[in-house]
Amino acid sequence: METTHERRGSGEHAAAPVDRQRAERQRDAAAEAAMHVRAADMEPYVGLRYVAKLFRIIALILLMLLIAEVAIGFYQQGMQALPTLLAVGSRLLVLAGLLWGGGDIAILLIDIGHDVRATRILTGRQAAHHITQHHAAEDEAPVTPQ
Repeated sequence: METTHERRGSGEHAAAPVDRQRAERQRDAAAEAAMHVRAADMEPYVGLRYVAKLFRIIALILLMLLIAEVAIGFYQQGMQALPTLLAVGSRLLVLAGLLWGGGDIAILLIDIGHDVRATRILTGRQAAHHITQHHAAEDEAPVTPQ
């Protein structure tokens, strides 16, 4: 019957994988610490959010102004105000649409900024991991005498 010592192998052989795993964990922890996420990477784009909200609020104000102008025009001049109201109304609608679109573009820029930040972080982590793996492979490679 074989003993526990014989099943696991000799003490030297059993300790080598444990030491190797411990060393790998330490290298991974060092690489992770080297590529930590900075507070600046997590800050939201406050200014762009305000611009987006401002553009959308102005667009809503223009739409309310259009409704008020149409109501006042029909109240004061009746159907005679229709050509003038169509011209002014179309300009206000186009401007409101452009402002609303500008707000959407600001939100899109925020999303792009988050994607760029995430890409930088992930690329840095991959590079650090690759470097630690490369150095680990060099450390384990046997040195051949010349």
